[in-house]
Amino acid sequence: MNRLKGIAASGGVNIGKALLLGKEELSAPKIKISHEDISREIYRLEEALIETRKEISTLQKKILHDLGFDHAKVFEAHLLVLEDRVLIEDIIQQIKNKKVNVEYAFSQSIKKYIDTLLKLQDEYLRERVIDIEDVSRRVMRKFLKKEGTNLQELNEKVIIVAHDLAPSQTASLPKENILGFVTDVGGRTSHTTIIARSLGIPAVVGLESATRNIKTGDKLIIDGSEGVVFVNPPEKLIKEYHKKLSKITKDIKTIHISKVKAATKDKREVVVSANVELPEELSLAHEYGAEGVGLYRTEYIFLGRSDLPSEDEQYKAYSNVAKKMKPYSVIIRTIDIGGDKFLSQPQVPIEMSPFLGWRAIRFCLARPDVFKAQLRAILRASAEGNVKVMFPMISGVEELREAKKMLEECKKELKHEGVVFDEKISVGTMIEIPSAALTADALAKESDFFSIGTNDLIQYSLAVDRANEKVAYLYEPGHPAVLRLIKNVVEVAHQNNIWVGMCGEMAGEPLFAFLTLGFQLDEFSMPPPRVPRIKELIKNVNFQDAKTIAEHAIKLSTAKEVEKYLQDELKKILQDNFDKILLV
Repeated sequence: MNRLKGIAASGGVNIGKALLLGKEELSAPKIKISHEDISREIYRLEEALIETRKEISTLQKKILHDLGFDHAKVFEAHLLVLEDRVLIEDIIQQIKNKKVNVEYAFSQSIKKYIDTLLKLQDEYLRERVIDIEDVSRRVMRKFLKKEGTNLQELNEKVIIVAHDLAPSQTASLPKENILGFVTDVGGRTSHTTIIARSLGIPAVVGLESATRNIKTGDKLIIDGSEGVVFVNPPEKLIKEYHKKLSKITKDIKTIHISKVKAATKDKREVVVSANVELPEELSLAHEYGAEGVGLYRTEYIFLGRSDLPSEDEQYKAYSNVAKKMKPYSVIIRTIDIGGDKFLSQPQVPIEMSPFLGWRAIRFCLARPDVFKAQLRAILRASAEGNVKVMFPMISGVEELREAKKMLEECKKELKHEGVVFDEKISVGTMIEIPSAALTADALAKESDFFSIGTNDLIQYSLAVDRANEKVAYLYEPGHPAVLRLIKNVVEVAHQNNIWVGMCGEMAGEPLFAFLTLGFQLDEFSMPPPRVPRIKELIKNVNFQDAKTIAEHAIKLSTAKEVEKYLQDELKKILQDNFDKILLV
């Protein structure tokens, strides 16, 4: 038996056969062409790009339907590569000047493109190489008339083993036949991890040598909660894990989807709401017992198009959400373009450090035409339900004041036009930058509520690119610095009589939901499928216990100490319910 230890990426246990996915090599021979053949080769290029674009668009629609917008947006980067005029012109020039076949010209241009990105200091852009390689393989298959491995035709249940999985590979996998993911690379926020969590499939990533130690047909035990993979284990261990697996399966069935308000055993009530990207996800929010929408992302209306959405188009989308969630509240976050989400408009530049650049509120304040159209649409929708507005990536009071000033201008315009809206609409500040967390006292005086975006707060506080698996081990939600920032934000907000929510990944993680409950967080917002588990956790604990444990946890020195302490204390409190709530 071989025991491999990696990063516990997606909880759960499974036992099954391995399917090793090798890296597909598509070589392009260099062939000299005549002057008369140039137009034919350029036509072949255009044809391959069109076919690949259709293929990716179809895949994007499928993943949009199956998993939602957050996962479908990954393919925006693929489509941008296919529309890159600099790349396309370089290929055409090679065909014309060097008189070579299109597949060879394409492979050389792509190689140059990738080499340039790998030399850059910006880790985010370097990590986009996997998207470019994925797209280039698809285009090369079109030139060479080759079919890729059709994973959708898998007819047996397997554990996928790979060095890494491209987004399109993960998206095309038949989830009913996937028992788990095992990869050499990746971290807690890699694409494979996010997909695995959404599908409820165990995943262990960052194993480094999995593809060297595992071959197709090997029997594997994957423990996504412990971050362990056993290769060809003995029968005794298999029996032990079969018992564990049947217990987890039973526990999943016993988690009750509650439609009532979340409350602890000692009667402290909190709100457990849903993060929503698409209107279609509202039914999931209702189905899983969410008490409102704690984060409604609006980027989907702007992405994947060559024009900007009109005010009326946005109003219809926002009012639809407000009506469907009524009487629950809907927090609409203004557009957060930039970082890992890009507009297709030519006037929006691609940046060297997009997560630190012209994004979110910075983009909106620089483009009042875009921002005010959205604010007007949100205000109009506020007449249809319980709508709140929230500004992302606020770094200080000046930005918040400027955003609120534009909101007031929109109110005056609508009033003058005789349009009905909620004149006392609540205005929230998203706390996701350390400067905002540290000046929360000033921001609280000018906000109706806070929502803590932990994904960005962690990466900015710890200087860790969450898209880079090389530093994935440093992305620690339990880091004392992160916890102290969160605790300070909650305390300052309450001192100023405003409430605080959390809409990052931490809100849906039981350990950290328990900890922040002890910090007196008021609202937890997460993907709809996580709502029942967090409600189950809350109803099985006492607020006073959470408060006492949180006071001790904040004094610990490392993230590992924090997580171990929380786990040990919750085991004592939850007892037989621990596995059901924590490990499922």
